[in-house]
Amino acid sequence: MKTSEFLSILQQHQDKSLLFEYTKNKFVGANYHITEVKNITVDSVDCGAGTDFWKETVVQLWESPKEIGKRDFMSVYKALSILNKVDRIKPMQKDAEVKFEYSNDDFHTAQLFVDDYTLDEKRLIIKLSVEKTDCKAKETCGVEPASTASPIETEASCSPGSGCC
Repeated sequence: MKTSEFLSILQQHQDKSLLFEYTKNKFVGANYHITEVKNITVDSVDCGAGTDFWKETVVQLWESPKEIGKRDFMSVYKALSILNKVDRIKPMQKDAEVKFEYSNDDFHTAQLFVDDYTLDEKRLIIKLSVEKTDCKAKETCGVEPASTASPIETEASCSPGSGCC
């Protein structure tokens, strides 16, 4: 989801509570804070020597240990006001992908993509997901799609001297 789309959804639902589902049926605690918003520029080279460049907006969510047991989630209105303040100080790239950085005692630190969102009378739930790493240079490296390549063939195609990493 692009940053502009995320902000637009928040703008339309300011009267709701904002929840984040970081994995199926597991939610960031009501004690969360938005602790940082990062405007990230990625300038990369993949394992096949291909270059790429893109921007991301990364919103960091943190659960305050002093507020464990808190029941009321942050309002969309408050989250939007935080993000608008950030945008005034360091403008966000509205066409950049928005991600959420999060972890807790049971979930590793990860940058999560917005997979979907749902609404009910009182809540806006942002559904997050982990995107697995992948070889961006499959053709160069000779990696076949997972559905057709056996694990042995995939390992062999990325062996030393194969042109892949």
